[in-house]
Amino acid sequence: MAEEQKAEAKGKVVGKVSHYFTNIGVAVVKLSDTLKSGDKIRIKGATSDFTQAVDSMQIEEDKIQEAKKGQSIGLKVKEHAREHDTVYKL
Repeated sequence: MAEEQKAEAKGKVVGKVSHYFTNIGVAVVKLSDTLKSGDKIRIKGATSDFTQAVDSMQIEEDKIQEAKKGQSIGLKVKEHAREHDTVYKL
């Protein structure tokens, strides 16, 4: 039971960071679940750990409101994200 609560506190895994553009503060996230504008997320890795709301997502430079499983999106992030960081929906 304790494991379940721990997983719940972290949220549901919705993707992994595959690339990070330092100059523009954008993480490329390969989604394993749906993500919408306004969702609260947590990005966690070996040295990254922060939460934020999703306020800017793009696919191929087109702004989108919702992205589905299997898509790779550009996500504006407020802190430095790193390759292989896990993205959780809270």
